[in-house]
Amino acid sequence: MARKAGIASFAGTTVEWYDFYAYGTASALVLGRLFFPSSDPAVGTLAAFASFWVGFLARPLGGVIFGHFGDKFGRKNALVTTMLMMGVCTTAVGLLPTYAQIGVWATLLLVFMRLIQGIAMGGEWGGAVVLASEHAPKGKGILYGAFAQQGSPAGNLLATVVWLVVAMLPDEQFFSWGWRVPFLLSALLVVIGLVIRLSIEESPVMKELMVEKKVVKTPLGELLRRHKAIIVLGIGACIIGVAATYFKSTFSLAWAVDEGYFERDAFLGIITISLVVQFLAQPFGAVIASKISLKKAVSILLIPELLVLPLMFPLIATGNFGLAAAGMAIATLPHSMYYAAMAGILAKSYPAGIRYTGISLSYQMSSTIFAGTTPLVGQWLLNTTGSILSVIALSVVYVALTLFSVIALLRKSEHLATTYGESDSFHQAAPPVREDATTAPAAPASLATVAPEPGIEAPETDTEFPAQKKVHSL
Repeated sequence: MARKAGIASFAGTTVEWYDFYAYGTASALVLGRLFFPSSDPAVGTLAAFASFWVGFLARPLGGVIFGHFGDKFGRKNALVTTMLMMGVCTTAVGLLPTYAQIGVWATLLLVFMRLIQGIAMGGEWGGAVVLASEHAPKGKGILYGAFAQQGSPAGNLLATVVWLVVAMLPDEQFFSWGWRVPFLLSALLVVIGLVIRLSIEESPVMKELMVEKKVVKTPLGELLRRHKAIIVLGIGACIIGVAATYFKSTFSLAWAVDEGYFERDAFLGIITISLVVQFLAQPFGAVIASKISLKKAVSILLIPELLVLPLMFPLIATGNFGLAAAGMAIATLPHSMYYAAMAGILAKSYPAGIRYTGISLSYQMSSTIFAGTTPLVGQWLLNTTGSILSVIALSVVYVALTLFSVIALLRKSEHLATTYGESDSFHQAAPPVREDATTAPAAPASLATVAPEPGIEAPETDTEFPAQKKVHSL
């Protein structure tokens, strides 16, 4: 069942991420023109990126809502609901009339659909990670949590390939009906995902909580009372894991095409190459994190990103396909491998009774604050300064904040796993109590001091037993 749960989590998150990334690519290519008309294309793109962020604003709400139900009534039912919501909304976007047809109502409907998408995505990710990791064999929670993480590059890759094919259409066909195809395809993907997801069982840990009646009544309240520091550090630990892909795909796509470095379909090809690299390399991050200490693993995975992510931008600016593709592929390696381990690190940091809510809140708050704003802030910095250096500086700050936060999180939560139940894949036996070298060994029973009987005074003596002398000399 462990492997089946992992595959189901992968399939489910692939569908959900396909829907979410399909909108992100559309916001860079087409939504500004069709739903946010403006005389200045850069302003229209900025407005489209703002609608893109709306989905991120809703994600913490989705994390709290579905985390609550997932921690109280089970992970599986919550995940089925999130998939249905996401699929219906994404398909509906493909059926929307444009601004030219119904005016501002088109814009409002688009933003509303994006809002519902965000709520669904907010509840999906945490549940998928928890379900996969809680089905894992003992000690392999981080490795199995990476199954759900594979859905991100897979969904992104699928969405990018579909957009790459559609982008080959002549502009007239692309802007009239071609842009709808990636959204309408979601209906088929959701049916496949639901069939797989309905075939899995509830996690053993959740079953145990229900049987023993240890389900937490208000998971969010428990989180805020006892785990505020873990929530904040978890938000920081996710920053580059959630934001890097929007530096590479959403922002860089708009920047490279608008600046004339690449044609639309050529740069989508570059993104596709980086996604293939991510899909193949990402699982090794979880393997590394399972083999060595987590603190050492995250340092190995994140420090190189301080160099290679900034290097990507000038390589894109060369306009050379090979250099740009190499730059993006190399920049993909560190953060994608870290992303694989990140899910298990978060899940390990929260007790099972509040785990769904906890990791959802940390991840989705980070997504709202940092990932969803990356294209928006990046485009604003570019428009304001006229230089890509400001965006490069932003990417370096994000990597540094992530490294600091995840190290602090690991220090804060390193002893929590010893308090988890035996059925929890993150459970660790408490370390043996080491004997204090300064503590004297107990005196033999035959040498123990006998208390005098009442009314009888103990004789004074300066005599010391050898064992006592040894203790004094230490």
